[in-house]
Amino acid sequence: MIRPSRALQQFDFDPAKRAMQIIHVSLADALAKGPPPAGNLAVPIFSHGSLVVELYKPVGHDPQKPHTRAEIYFVTRGKGLFFDGEQRHAVEAGSFLFVPAGYPHRFQDFSPDFVVWVAFHGPEGGGSGI
Repeated sequence: MIRPSRALQQFDFDPAKRAMQIIHVSLADALAKGPPPAGNLAVPIFSHGSLVVELYKPVGHDPQKPHTRAEIYFVTRGKGLFFDGEQRHAVEAGSFLFVPAGYPHRFQDFSPDFVVWVAFHGPEGGGSGI
């Protein structure tokens, strides 16, 4: 079995070959990638076509602003509240959230161990579907 970090190291960026690869990244390997790069709130983990997957671990507060692309969140660890611009919703490990492009949103009152996978998908501006 190939360890997840090895699978990432072996990832071939040739588009013809990339479509034929399966990529697996464990939460532990994603967390080990360290802090986000300058200018980004989350750690980039994977991209393919219009799909970009990142790991987001806010500390203290969530300064997010509306994004230009649709987002999908999977709460991986911890619990907190998700503010959708109007209401607050309880979220915990296992929760799924979809946020259309341009909508205000952020996490609030989250536990210190709070971690989410975030996937950006689709065209800038959101498009007509996912």
